[in-house]
Amino acid sequence: MKQRILVALVALVTTWASASTNYTLCVTADRPDAIYKQGETVTFTIKLLLDKEPVNDAVANWTLSKDGVPPTTSGKVKLAGGSATVTGKLDEPGFLQCRAVFAGPNKLVRIALGGAAIDPLKIKPSMPVPADFDEFWAAQKKKLATVPLNPRLTPVKSPTKDVDCFDLQADSVGAPVSGYFARPAGAKPKSLPAILLVHGAGVRSSGLGGAAVWAQKGLLALDINAHGIPNGKPEQFYTDLRNGELKDYSRRGRESRETIYFRGMFVRLVRALDFLTAQPEWDGRTVVVQGSSQGGYQSLVAAGLDPRVTFFAAGVPAGCDHTGFKAGRVNGWPHFIATGETPAPNVVEAVRYYDAMNFITRSKADGIVTVGFIDTTCPPSSVYAAYNAISGKKRIHIDIAAGHTNTPKAVEAMRNAILAHVEAMKKTAK
Repeated sequence: MKQRILVALVALVTTWASASTNYTLCVTADRPDAIYKQGETVTFTIKLLLDKEPVNDAVANWTLSKDGVPPTTSGKVKLAGGSATVTGKLDEPGFLQCRAVFAGPNKLVRIALGGAAIDPLKIKPSMPVPADFDEFWAAQKKKLATVPLNPRLTPVKSPTKDVDCFDLQADSVGAPVSGYFARPAGAKPKSLPAILLVHGAGVRSSGLGGAAVWAQKGLLALDINAHGIPNGKPEQFYTDLRNGELKDYSRRGRESRETIYFRGMFVRLVRALDFLTAQPEWDGRTVVVQGSSQGGYQSLVAAGLDPRVTFFAAGVPAGCDHTGFKAGRVNGWPHFIATGETPAPNVVEAVRYYDAMNFITRSKADGIVTVGFIDTTCPPSSVYAAYNAISGKKRIHIDIAAGHTNTPKAVEAMRNAILAHVEAMKKTAK
């Protein structure tokens, strides 16, 4: 008898130990494009699978919000046959977000988001462009003009054939432009378009590989790091900066337009373009800026700050609609103004001079923007606030089920858009 009980207990423990925890929770809107008009009902379907099979009689908590900010509604649903629906609507342009939570056995938790766009092309700026916006940035460029370019090129080994590569250091206001420059070997004078590659958030070296790949495609390419720091150092060098001098740089100095950290970063964009357009191989016409997240932020800023930019590719751009709270919306990274915060008036005033939404109103360049409908770092409502301000020929690549990332399709869309622009510029020169 004791032996049979022992065997049963062993079998039970084995079953518990081997029980699958491969739960998958997802939330989807009822329209394939997830785009609606104001006042239309959005139906979200919440699905829960275990090893790809529907889970019966589970319960999920849900919350509907305006892209992550109030007003919110919430409740619970029983998942019959592994699914249930939740409905909601918005009576204004924006995004409706559905957040679902499933609490499983052994403290297991699964969270999923679904997003729906409500007349997104009608999202307007939360505040107007400051009256002296152009004056302020003209003064920054005037200071830069007093600093000689003084480029220093140090040859480095190319990762690709028929491409010459260099470490570039060029003087700017404050920290220098620090990057990797690549050009096709033997290029003729005035024959090549130029591309500037800019980085997402963080502290790292410039990237040689990306510049070399674009050079192999026939462009003058410059990849710059965001902080004007040396390239190619051991990883510990960047870790120390990340934990020390550059820790929490993104919200630094938000009390004044003169002290916000991004001022130096943005001025370096102009200086990097000074270098590229001074190269004898530059075709004299084509300048592209590409980046994602903080790099998307810089791409939009460069287009608005420098009329030499003819095309920008801004993947899931940060830095949009800093004052979104004024319109009851969430703002994008670096979240100068935190959700729910009542900021001091001087902070509200200062961050307006660093809003990608305001910069892009000054640009005549064409461009492409990518957006994820469930991006909580650079929320889609903030991205559309900037996208709608673009006056040039534009397109937006939508990833309904994507968060803060560029999917392979988004990367391909940006690459193809850049190449198409380059080809179009070549044709206009003939």
